[in-house]
Parts: sequence; C-alpha cells; structure tokens
Amino acid sequence: QVQVVESGGGLVQAGGSLRLSCAASGSISSINVMGWYRQAPGKQRELVASSDVRTKYADSVKGRFTISRDNAKNTVYLEMNSLKPEDTAVYYCNAQGWMRSTGLRAFDSWGQGTQVTVSS
Repeated sequence: QVQVVESGGGLVQAGGSLRLSCAASGSISSINVMGWYRQAPGKQRELVASSDVRTKYADSVKGRFTISRDNAKNTVYLEMNSLKPEDTAVYYCNAQGWMRSTGLRAFDSWGQGTQVTVSS
C-alpha cells in the first residue's frame, strides 16, 4: 500500500499565498509522477499541476502556482501565490509509480484532500 497525505490548506484573503505539501509513504520503489488536482463545489476534479520529467500547469494557475518535488522524501509541494476566490476548492495530491510487492506493482494513490478557501 502507498499512502498519500496532504497538508497546508486553510483560509486566506485574495492576493495571499499558501503552500501545500504532500508526502507519499509505504513500499515505494519509485514515483513517476506527482501532481495536484482540485475540485470546487459542483465542479469536476481538474488538474492543477503535475511533475514527472517535466512540469505541467493548468492555464488558470500559470505564473501564480509553482510545483516542486523532493524525490528523496517522496514529497511534492505546491506554492500558490496571488490567490483568487476562484481558487477555492479541495486540493488533492496524486502519486503514481511502482511499489514493492511480490515483484513490482504499479500504484496510483490519492490523498484525502485539503481545503483551500480564498476570501474576497
């Protein structure tokens, strides 16, 4: 099993900043990609940013959010600046890779989510 745990959400005023953290743990052999998704009330879950051999961002967050990884700690961060009320959502971390089982087995694990609320 691979567990993914997010932290760092909260309430912030528009224009403010937050930093989310996500750590993966368990019988991990390697992680190919880690990413952040978000889901606002009444909307579908959407990709915010991901990091594998390159980084990818949703158009709505380019220039404001930065994703970074610490591969030694199986951790990914999301630095969010110039936050807007429309960034309000539950933010989920996702990790995909290979875990040690009887041999190697692929995993695709999600965290429980962390609430980010941006007030106007």
